[in-house]
Amino acid sequence: MPARRLHVSLAAQGFPEPALLHANLGTAALIEHAVRNGEGLLAKDGPFVVATGKHTGRSAKDKFIVRDAETESTVWWGKTNVAMSPDHFAALKADFIAALGARDRLYVADLFGGSQPEHRVNVRVINELAWHNVFIRTLLVRPTTDDLTAFVPEYTIIDLPSFRADPARHGCRSETVVAVNFTEKLILIGGTGYAGEMKKSVFGILNYLLPAKGVMPMHCSANIGPNGDTAVFFGLSGTGKTTLSADASRTLIGDDEHGWSDTAVFNFEGGCYAKVIRLSAEAEPEIFATTKRFGTVLENVVIDPETRAIDLDDASLAENSRGSYPIDFIPNASADNLGPVPQTIIFLTADAYGVLPPIARLTPDQAMYHFLSGYTARVAGTEIGVTEPEATFSTCFGAPFMPRHPSVYGNLLKTRINRGAVKCWLVNTGWSGGKATDPGIKRMPIKATRALLNAALDGSLNEATFREDPHFGFDVPVAVAGVDPRLLDPRGAWADGAAYDRTAQDLVRKFIDNFEQFAAHVDAGVRQAAPVAA
Repeated sequence: MPARRLHVSLAAQGFPEPALLHANLGTAALIEHAVRNGEGLLAKDGPFVVATGKHTGRSAKDKFIVRDAETESTVWWGKTNVAMSPDHFAALKADFIAALGARDRLYVADLFGGSQPEHRVNVRVINELAWHNVFIRTLLVRPTTDDLTAFVPEYTIIDLPSFRADPARHGCRSETVVAVNFTEKLILIGGTGYAGEMKKSVFGILNYLLPAKGVMPMHCSANIGPNGDTAVFFGLSGTGKTTLSADASRTLIGDDEHGWSDTAVFNFEGGCYAKVIRLSAEAEPEIFATTKRFGTVLENVVIDPETRAIDLDDASLAENSRGSYPIDFIPNASADNLGPVPQTIIFLTADAYGVLPPIARLTPDQAMYHFLSGYTARVAGTEIGVTEPEATFSTCFGAPFMPRHPSVYGNLLKTRINRGAVKCWLVNTGWSGGKATDPGIKRMPIKATRALLNAALDGSLNEATFREDPHFGFDVPVAVAGVDPRLLDPRGAWADGAAYDRTAQDLVRKFIDNFEQFAAHVDAGVRQAAPVAA
């Protein structure tokens, strides 16, 4: 397609324009290009299947933010937000521009980050791979034809998997680099085929911009009940955000990234990005159905090259196999990608220690404590080198994407909880009766989790009898209709109560040690919401 399809040309941005510039193509055309380019295979039921190479997830240690006058006092510098000098970025940018100039073909998509017009950002994405352009076009909000006639990019992402960074010249760690410059409003991604880097870069932009407007950015899924009641689900990868929000009885707003303004919860995206490893039609029918549709892109899913049948149970390419698809592939998705402000907040965790109850009621102070903690646990088989449960604390349930200090997001959340009298619950989708690595120990039944969630969302759980957890201090229901009462008592589910107590205290100490970094930034009520060490 000719460059004139872009309201603002690449040349006007200071970027070279190749002989073949494919701008704002639709999904079908882009997949045709991807097939022609040999970027992947069409599976027999319609999805496009790709392998991302050695990077099957984000390269968190290769991400940098340019430290300059704009970011010096606004970014929370440390292990998560690592600085790159303006000079190093200038060298990197020059080399990216040279790499663009050497390409005879590029794909460009002009898109919105955010579904609420007054809070969205215009993002231009420049790709060397057609399937990457499909991905980002699917994941972000797609402008109308009229929008594109006057589209002016505010932020630009250049994504070149073939680029190889030079640590000495570019001030990075390896040949892979994700460099964010908030002053120049430019993000450079090189040396990785993992498409999720693009989507998370837009999330980082909005996480930087929106708090200054009083809007709460959230790493969460969200849906709406039949009575117009919105619920948001915070949680790290593998805790069930996508699965539990895709509920046939509720309208899906989105599965991963949202903003909470004075008037709405709005999706940052126009698509979903779900883990598909061992996906089943029985447990997750809505998501499973997307793996059999044209327009879905499956990453690192094993495919038979002859029959083109896919095998979602085969993790030989990656445990983190993924599917990206337009949100309207979910039958009950919101047409506007937004809904009313929330009445319920769910914090999801996958506790591999077998300590936390399947559901607990939180006060606003406890909610802020658990939001800043962002706890889940990794288990053997999901990451290389993990042979025992390992506690993971990712503040705000999304530390890698939060440029500002966690207290900025935590205080915004607490203010909005108090303003709307929002009900808050902690839901454990992890293991019961022992550690995940103990013989015979199984994960929480998804039917039980859904029953508890439904009771929390329809308000009936508030009428239950509660007990106070002796370790964490939150309220735990004693009995819930349709749920095995043994699940509600984690200690009772263990064969050895004393072993449970030791494991619980070990987890309590991990919480306390992790929260020390936030203690000076929160009020006494939040500090007192901490679990109690024996």
